[in-house]
Amino acid sequence: MQANILAFALGTALLQQQAVLPEISWAWVLLPGAVSAFLLWRCRTPILTAAGKILLVVVFLAAGFFWAAAFAHWRLADALPHEWERRDIQLVGVVAELPQTNELFTRFTFDVEQVLTEGAVVPARISLAWYKERGKHAGNAMLPQINAGERWQITARLKRPHGSSNPHGFDVEASTLERNIRATGYVRKANDNLRLDEMVNRPAYRIERLRQEIRERFIQALPDRAYVGVLVALAVGEQRAIPREQWQVFTRTGVNHLMSISGLHVTMVSSLVFALVYWLWRWSHYLALRLPARKAAAIAGLAAALGYALLAGFAVPAQRTVYMLAVVAIALWLGRFTSATTVLTWALLAVVVLDPWAVLSPGFWLSFGAIA
Repeated sequence: MQANILAFALGTALLQQQAVLPEISWAWVLLPGAVSAFLLWRCRTPILTAAGKILLVVVFLAAGFFWAAAFAHWRLADALPHEWERRDIQLVGVVAELPQTNELFTRFTFDVEQVLTEGAVVPARISLAWYKERGKHAGNAMLPQINAGERWQITARLKRPHGSSNPHGFDVEASTLERNIRATGYVRKANDNLRLDEMVNRPAYRIERLRQEIRERFIQALPDRAYVGVLVALAVGEQRAIPREQWQVFTRTGVNHLMSISGLHVTMVSSLVFALVYWLWRWSHYLALRLPARKAAAIAGLAAALGYALLAGFAVPAQRTVYMLAVVAIALWLGRFTSATTVLTWALLAVVVLDPWAVLSPGFWLSFGAIA
């Protein structure tokens, strides 16, 4: 099965290298291929059995290819029409992620719920910047206080994601596609830019609001401290809180990777919770007789890993670690020992199934390579 999972991941990576998306109708060839592989695999002849296994690997490779293609078609279909680029559009939606604020503007991800401008078509998720007013009449204009989870009515001017495609450089368009951001733009000055609701009660928005509150508590409790950005980055995965000068020091000394939430941090938190619950659970005869301490500790450790990863933004390194720990927890729960390669491959499958664009991230390959 490990070879099949690797083939599936390779198929998703192969799709990302294509200049043109294939038609999904070609995916029907998977069905006769899978049936043929199964029939050959059931044969008693060694040669036919081997041929069936090889054909099954090819089927998984094609399945990964078309799975990534289906995701790409789905996301590309949610596009901003050219005729609505650089035109004022009135929207109602929710601030979906932790806003990023500097001296000039606040940038945030916006989940569009309703388009008020007649005839306008807008993607479901966009990225907006709200700039401070300029000009001689702006005076001491301040940026509006924008919080994650708030519902706003705003007037925005949008365009399709666009960026340079330099070799070995950062690909803006691929990044926005991976994050499902299908348009970017800015908020226009208008009298009807209004906050409609203080909080939209959905789990994802609640988590983002909690991340923002933790960031603000750190900044308020430690004003003008040089290390507050590092603490914020380690607590909620907000690396932009670290000043550029500190990033240069971390990069030159080779410790910049420690400032981003990765498998090291998530595993450490999970292991500490696992050990604590395991130690406390054994002291209670009532609890130990109803559920073994190792199983209870596995559940607690996995819950801690998931909670910390969500608090840190659920980036690819954190996702990978949560999936690997989930495989380990399942093995402990079932009382089965499993190899490191099995944990890695099943975690790999979970990552590429949920996010086929993860293979474009250098951190994806570095993380799996380092753990391997």
